[in-house]
Amino acid sequence: QTYFHHRVTQKLKMSTSALQDEYGKLDCTGDTYIATNFKLESGVVLKEAHARYNTFGSLNSDRNNLIVVCHALTGNSKLDQWWGQLLGPGKAFDTSKYMVVCANILGSCYGSSGPMSINPTTGKIYGFDFPQVTIRDTVRLHMEMVTQQIGAKQVACVIGGSMGGMQALEWTLLGAPLVQSAVIIGCGARHSAWQIAISSTQRQAIFNDPKWNAGHVDPRDPPAAGLSLARQIAMISYRTADSFDSKFGRDKVVKKDVPATEVTHSSACSSGPNNSKGGDASSDEDDEWQVQSYLDYQGRKFLDRFDAVSYVKITEQMDTHDVGRDRGGVVAALQAIHSRVLVLGIDSDILYPLSEQRQLAENIPQGILKVVHSVNGHDGFLLETNQVSEHIKAFLQ
Repeated sequence: QTYFHHRVTQKLKMSTSALQDEYGKLDCTGDTYIATNFKLESGVVLKEAHARYNTFGSLNSDRNNLIVVCHALTGNSKLDQWWGQLLGPGKAFDTSKYMVVCANILGSCYGSSGPMSINPTTGKIYGFDFPQVTIRDTVRLHMEMVTQQIGAKQVACVIGGSMGGMQALEWTLLGAPLVQSAVIIGCGARHSAWQIAISSTQRQAIFNDPKWNAGHVDPRDPPAAGLSLARQIAMISYRTADSFDSKFGRDKVVKKDVPATEVTHSSACSSGPNNSKGGDASSDEDDEWQVQSYLDYQGRKFLDRFDAVSYVKITEQMDTHDVGRDRGGVVAALQAIHSRVLVLGIDSDILYPLSEQRQLAENIPQGILKVVHSVNGHDGFLLETNQVSEHIKAFLQ
């Protein structure tokens, strides 16, 4: 497998240098806030709800210079590991002026309570028995951490992209008047049928892996093929047709030099070497489309850092996102936001299209819309760091 990864990396060097990964190596280190008897929206009570978090910079004497950064679906609380270009003195997340905190979401496998956590009642891993949580549950726990453990009296700004944007939006409602401003990037007021369908397809990839076993997953033999395929589906939705075509085209990776024993494909991740003989395809049936190798590589790499049950639970959490729920509808909820709000949309985003960010900006009384120009689609919020940074810095001045 190592040899295979080396070969694919070498073959795709020109493509992958331009088609960057949104995350590098992540870990779960940090401080932990523990809320006892934390009641979820469902009515289920977590005897202990852990929130793993990391801070950068210092809280001032007035305790009002806190920036909260919310991570996306598979992120962690180590902000420096995935948005580090924006963090530091003089940067968008200016640690010479602000204390910056990022906390891991409920349901994740990066330190906060989730399927991989020990259930204090049973002494065993929760697994699929970990209860359904909502975006609001995560935000309420993080708000407790910010006010009770960090001791902030005011939040200068809450910032997040994608699922992080959903959290930031909820902060402006659940956290008023604590929250002075927010930057909401690449999300809408609620998860649409389009977004739920894409999430559902990813979950079905996991469910159809025999090792899913109706949720009774053996941690020593998890549904790796299903999780890998789910990640590949997600990666496609995060990008654009133009970005894939310009980086990969119809090029192939020649695998005839690679020992057959080293080129292994999970049955659910790939159908193996491309066997099409039509059009201008290569006559060598052992060759594989370059884009296929790239996706397969991304799926395999994801297995080293994420858990299948957590992935299912978090995508379900995203599907609960609806600011209008129990607030009189989306428009009424957005009009009730009194914080200053910068909404950033990516012009090529097919997953959370720009129309959704326009709706936010048009209905939030102090909302303004700025557009990030990118060929990278939804992942532009992580990859177009210069544009995102400049918009945030201008907003915070």
